[in-house]
Amino acid sequence: MPNNRLFITLLLLLAASFHGISQNNDFIKSYIPFHTNGLTIYQLNADSSAQEKQNIVVAEYLIEAHHPYKISIAYSDSILRKTSSFGEDSKALVAINGGFFDVEKGGSVAYLESEGKVISQTRKSKEKWAKTDSLLNGAVIIDTLGNLKIERSKSADFYERSSQEKAVMVTGPILLVDGKVIQLENSDFVKKRHPRSCLCKTSDQRILFIAIDGRSNAASGMNLFELQKFLIKSHCKEAINLDGGGSTTLWVNDGIEKRILNHPSDKSGERPVANIFYIK
Repeated sequence: MPNNRLFITLLLLLAASFHGISQNNDFIKSYIPFHTNGLTIYQLNADSSAQEKQNIVVAEYLIEAHHPYKISIAYSDSILRKTSSFGEDSKALVAINGGFFDVEKGGSVAYLESEGKVISQTRKSKEKWAKTDSLLNGAVIIDTLGNLKIERSKSADFYERSSQEKAVMVTGPILLVDGKVIQLENSDFVKKRHPRSCLCKTSDQRILFIAIDGRSNAASGMNLFELQKFLIKSHCKEAINLDGGGSTTLWVNDGIEKRILNHPSDKSGERPVANIFYIK
């Protein structure tokens, strides 16, 4: 009997040690006060024994008829502006940076349409600041009813002829479709860790704005394979990558306080961008 008790005790200690390792690699979730009903803001932190650190900020809302929230796009086709500036002028509650842009001259480098007007076309691969077709393989759609859709991108001609979209932003790569991971190109953009921004719709009808910090001692960032795994664990069904790196910014305004919740990686702070998504 004593030997059995000793054996059981050792098993329990061993199980506890493995459980501790598992907990060490899990995200610690903490809610950020936000004085607006129906919108939830939270932070996810990880600090593993392998010295992998993550800091992630998520803004989410449940798609319900009685919630008056709509997602929209704000943009400039000529100058770059900070996400916070776009958000404030749009009277947004939450804003996140959008798609890829011309760092020198401003404007999107991929197809962008708003209110039936074509703002920009996708640049050809040899043009400056252009992205590959395999990166720009997704689109964020806001339909005429204000619903958000994430889909594989169609041709510019299709979107120009269609009257079903209020706004279209081609970006990517698309990361999840119907809850399944999408094959990604073999490039440093995909394989290296960076700050990341993305949009996701979950299986229980939530919209997530996600900002992942990186390029610092406090946050490792993610490669896109890691991001796909994170999104699956977050119950995302459709998800798409936005412009990341120093552009990654999540700004909020609950009527009491306006602030950036993540930590933009540029030494100069928040980076000016060409467009954003926002909740109003």
